[in-house]
Amino acid sequence: MEPKRIREGYLVKRGSVFNTWKPMWVVLLEDGIEFYKKKSDNSPKGMIPLKGSTLTSPCQDFGKRMFVFKITTTKQQDHFFQAAFLEERDAWVRDIKKAIKCIEGGQKFARKSTRRSIRLPETVDLGALYLSMKDTEKGIKELNLEKDKKIFNHCFTGNCVIDWLVSNKSVRNRQEGLMIASSLLNEGYLQPAGELSKNAVDGTAENPFLDNPDAFYYFPDSGFFCEENSSDEDVILKEEFRGVIIKQGCLLKQGEDPLGAIHLRGCVVTSVESNPDGRKSEEENLFEIITADEVHYFLQAATSKERTEWIKAIQVASRTGNNHIAH
Repeated sequence: MEPKRIREGYLVKRGSVFNTWKPMWVVLLEDGIEFYKKKSDNSPKGMIPLKGSTLTSPCQDFGKRMFVFKITTTKQQDHFFQAAFLEERDAWVRDIKKAIKCIEGGQKFARKSTRRSIRLPETVDLGALYLSMKDTEKGIKELNLEKDKKIFNHCFTGNCVIDWLVSNKSVRNRQEGLMIASSLLNEGYLQPAGELSKNAVDGTAENPFLDNPDAFYYFPDSGFFCEENSSDEDVILKEEFRGVIIKQGCLLKQGEDPLGAIHLRGCVVTSVESNPDGRKSEEENLFEIITADEVHYFLQAATSKERTEWIKAIQVASRTGNNHIAH
């Protein structure tokens, strides 16, 4: 039987021979990680066995590269991957750690509670329920929520999920709603955001899902990101990306090549730490775009928040077709 695919997506990987960083389509399986040059490739460029491997995160071996994690195999081979933002890295790290733990314990990887079995009625279709929750008119409203001097974009609270389940008659009471919400969380239809909800998933609370206004969650493909508090109220425009301007502003670009366009289809974008020792410099808030043709562009935003917004907008644009940055 073919190994189960747990997670997949583009990450930037450091080469083992020439030490260059290139975007790879990465697939996490139950027993290893495959990486492909392109998503459409049939054969992987390489495979990393997870049995006996260790994971290091955050990995600070590369001062200017943010959100890097390292996998060290039993043969002491190091493999470095870079995510685009913190939550993406944490999601990969959480699933890889769980996969390694399952291998060690001789268990199958499953997004289920380790504390107790959650038995759902056969009539409950979690996939259909997830689509209803995401309905733009009747579903759960995604908000920008503030907590501990951080802003959580495109997310919602735990009690809002239970409220929605009860009001839509998906469950009979809040206790049953908690069971359904826990199953949605364990199956990956919901993701935790913030320390409170993450701690519950990791086992420091009685239930993996919290019916709590301070516990934040998000849909995995919603465009969620977290940022430090800022007075700048500029936001990413959620548009259908069909030739319209989805984000515009002033960026500084490295290099002397003439004005033109950066084609975003299939690109990978990541943050770059300009000064690892934390001192202020003239190169704050850098980010890197690696195109499908493996051309590297370094751009600079005015603020950390603006950099995050550009990264999120470019990520969406890279998946939607013929989009580019005109400069």
